[in-house]
Amino acid sequence: MSSNRLQTRARLSEVRYEIRGELARRARDLESQGRTLIKLNIGNPGAFGFRAPEHLQRAITEGISGTDPYTHQQGLPAAREAIAEFHRDRGNRVTADQVFIGNGVSELIDLSLRALLNPGDEVLLPSPDYPLWSASTILNDGRPVYYNCAPENAFMPDPTEIEALISPRTRAIVLINPNNPTGATYPRALLEQIVDIAARHGLLLMCDEIYDSILYDGATFQPLAPLAGDVPCLSFGGLSKVHRACGWRVGWAVLSGDRARTADFHHAMDLLGALRLCSNVPGQLAIRAALHGEDTISALCAPGGRLHAARQAVIEGVAASAHMQLVAPGGSMFAFPAVVGPAAVGFDDHAFALELLETEDVLVVPGSSFNVSYRNHFRITLLPEPAELAEVFRRIDRVLDRSAERGRAVKTGAVAETQSRVAVA
Repeated sequence: MSSNRLQTRARLSEVRYEIRGELARRARDLESQGRTLIKLNIGNPGAFGFRAPEHLQRAITEGISGTDPYTHQQGLPAAREAIAEFHRDRGNRVTADQVFIGNGVSELIDLSLRALLNPGDEVLLPSPDYPLWSASTILNDGRPVYYNCAPENAFMPDPTEIEALISPRTRAIVLINPNNPTGATYPRALLEQIVDIAARHGLLLMCDEIYDSILYDGATFQPLAPLAGDVPCLSFGGLSKVHRACGWRVGWAVLSGDRARTADFHHAMDLLGALRLCSNVPGQLAIRAALHGEDTISALCAPGGRLHAARQAVIEGVAASAHMQLVAPGGSMFAFPAVVGPAAVGFDDHAFALELLETEDVLVVPGSSFNVSYRNHFRITLLPEPAELAEVFRRIDRVLDRSAERGRAVKTGAVAETQSRVAVA
């Protein structure tokens, strides 16, 4: 029998997904030893006591007896029509035929990039990004090219930089709005500039809008497709976040723009959807109730709501610390604090996250996991109870106190070494 180990795909070595990676595996080890952890690495509402709204649950239970067969590869006609109506209400002129339903947005991101890319093609991605976008680009033989969404610019992209990165191999511009991990929400004028760039260079716009109704303190959401008009645009949404139904795996992608330009891409999406037969059928029964029924998210995000209070606990936890800064998230269910001052001297976000896990029983995601060049940020979810988040920041501050002591020692040592050199000279 051969002792050769099975070979895996080489490009997997380029893929990073620390959200469920090494630190999460270490967390499972600690839990098996009896440790009780506060896990802030995943935006999973059901793990924090949230439930999908009752009217969505009823829609499934009342219709589940009819969900045994496969459905059309693009999804149930009634569900697709409900999504198309939702988009038309927002000014996006689409029909049900332009809607693709999948097993969550994650599946559709991978499917759409597989439909789009030839080897070596480039996709412009935000930095920071949600790392599935990078992984799907790489695994579909493309090349991620990152445009910077700098913290000093409130994590907003610079359209001039985006355009400067375009090459003959560029195929698409990806936007995540509201953004994961930063919580940034993009203003209309900025989106119009990016649409203009895509129009002039013949690019596909791909906009991940899964957090579209999770907004705080006057922040607004501007859907991209109505601004794009005839420019090809793929808009992603789903039930996972706004409707707190991650486990149902229901997402959709809506392909808008000039039908003549999008026909081949539409066919490719349809073909790939057919190869996987269809997406989860029972979950599709909840789509109309979700999009055209009772609004259950706004109260959670408004003052007095749980998500709003959790966000406030994060803002206050950062403000009370000498070691952190925060661009307050306008949307989504995440925050992306920065470590500053002496604690940031020699700071390594992965080492910090591991120390926080090992010594304080808190699991966060290092900021560099989101494809940024700097290593002084980390991401947490806003889903825990506000009191628990307040406790989390007390624990984070204990770790950063130690980081600051080490940083001051490094600085003192560097000053002493410089003085010694001067004296010798």
